[in-house]
This record gives sequence, C-alpha cells and structure tokens, in this order.
Amino acid sequence: MKNFMMIFIGKEYTDLGLSQEEMQQRMEKWFAWGNKMEQAGVLRGGEALTPQIRRVIGQDRTVTDLTSADVKEIVGGFYLVEAKDFDAVQEIAQDFPDYDLGNTVEIREIMVFDR
Repeated sequence: MKNFMMIFIGKEYTDLGLSQEEMQQRMEKWFAWGNKMEQAGVLRGGEALTPQIRRVIGQDRTVTDLTSADVKEIVGGFYLVEAKDFDAVQEIAQDFPDYDLGNTVEIREIMVFDR
C-alpha cells in the first residue's frame, strides 16, 4: 500500500455566495465522506485550510499576503489516504462533495525517501 494526498482545489464557499444553510449541508456531506473513509480504514489524516495565504517568493523572499478572493483557485484542504494505486484513490475521490461547484481533487503520491 502507498500513501497519497488528495488536494482540494477550487473556490471558497463564501466566495461562491453560499448561504449558511447551504454551507452546513455541504459540511454534512464532507463529514459523511470522511466517516466513510475512516470506516474503510483508508483515511490517515487531513485538514481544512483557512482562506488567508502568505506567499514568500524568490531569492529576495518577496512577501505577499492574499485571501481566497485574490486568487482564481485556492487549496481549501487535503486528505491523506492509503491505497494500492492512483486508480484506487480516484475511486475514493468519487464522493468528493464539491464536484458540482466545479472544484477539483488533485491526487499526488507521497514520495518515500531511503535513508
């Protein structure tokens, strides 16, 4: 088995103008999806991220503070999962609650280094 990160990319709920009730309904879908992965024994961790962004760029280390409204898409969070391969993670990602909002799941395998 390998470890993968599912990175959630798209617009923030507040930027999409969702009501509190709509956001609550979406959070219930997220909790159900997380519980499903926990029960299947594949979820290894994950977190939601705030919409505040600080970028430090280049040799001069130029600092820019942004919010989700300043960028086209934002990384809103991630899950770490254990699976056989990319296809297995893609199957897990079928229940991602925000596809209907045009949001994306990016799947990346976690690199293992020999010491």
